[in-house]
Amino acid sequence: MDAASPQGFLVHHGRAGVKEADADFAVIASEVPAAASAVFTRSRFAGPSVLLSREAVADRIARGVVVVSGNANVATGADGRQDAEELRRRVADLIEADENDLLIASTGLIGRRYPMPSLRTHVASVRWPFPGADFDAAATAIMTTDTHPKIRRARCGDATLVGIAKGVGMMEPDMATLLTFFCTDAHVGPVVLDDVFRRVMDRTFNALSIDTDTSTSDTAAVFANGIAGPVDLVEFERALGGVALELVKDIARDGEGATKLIEAHVTGARDRAQAKRVAKAVVNSPLVKTAVHGADPNWGRVAMAVGKCQDDLDIVPERVTIRFGTQEVYPAGPEPEKLERVGEYLKSDEVTLHVDLGVTAHSTGEFTAYGCDLTEGYVRLNADYAT
Repeated sequence: MDAASPQGFLVHHGRAGVKEADADFAVIASEVPAAASAVFTRSRFAGPSVLLSREAVADRIARGVVVVSGNANVATGADGRQDAEELRRRVADLIEADENDLLIASTGLIGRRYPMPSLRTHVASVRWPFPGADFDAAATAIMTTDTHPKIRRARCGDATLVGIAKGVGMMEPDMATLLTFFCTDAHVGPVVLDDVFRRVMDRTFNALSIDTDTSTSDTAAVFANGIAGPVDLVEFERALGGVALELVKDIARDGEGATKLIEAHVTGARDRAQAKRVAKAVVNSPLVKTAVHGADPNWGRVAMAVGKCQDDLDIVPERVTIRFGTQEVYPAGPEPEKLERVGEYLKSDEVTLHVDLGVTAHSTGEFTAYGCDLTEGYVRLNADYAT
């Protein structure tokens, strides 16, 4: 067992014939039943992997997840559902679990069924128990257009926490995003774990956006098997939140074609919901994203993005302050020296855009959204994605 991995979890990874060359299949399994929580896309085109996993996690107990990379198995009708059911059943039998205690996740092209003969052959070749817990290899196996695997670890008391994620495009969270899985040997009750996980997801993965498009396959799940014993719950939420936020930043930095991480920090809002709307408007704006990419100190793009929140009638321009890093650009005015400093700042790998709405003297609503710049690379990659 890897010392940096939580006790009681085993990992399988390999090539199952979904992709031509790369690893494309992973199973993460707890040797004992684990408390579990998960959130999923709310897309009306959600695939069978999402539908089956929603059912599996409804009782907040699970043994793990099987992941297919390179094929979303979405919009494939009743046959696609049967394929997902069969694959999950075969893997559940392999790890000696009830199929209803196993989640399934898929990512990749929409509209194509699984290559079932290859998947059947691969699963039949695997033996349980798996020989180790190589979460790094699992993080690689679940990738699609990612340029590198994304994995983070933390300790909480005697317990270990590991999180992996994939995703660099088709990303505007809607109760989850992309594929991300967290495993811990901490003992946390199912109801408490669900509450903690949803809070963490709301302020991390649901604060992320690459291109405003919501995937049909978004799945985020956490498994806590309790082998390491109880932990301080405040510390646990802090550790889980820290791991999740680092993964979010890793994803934003690796956004398709991206060269810069953008953080849009909004303060002085009426409430958190208003702050989130404004932060998302800023980080999602193609004009803001391209200005950051080109290191163009056009702060008017940010003002425009804030102004798009036209239903928020208590946002008054005269009370708004805009900063690029620590440099105020509105309402202080566009002096040439100031714009030159902003232009230099925008050449950084990480850019923070701060908007204080100043709704009232006592407004404390705030939210930070995470995204990336928009480049020619994003257009080229997605223009050729299926070909």
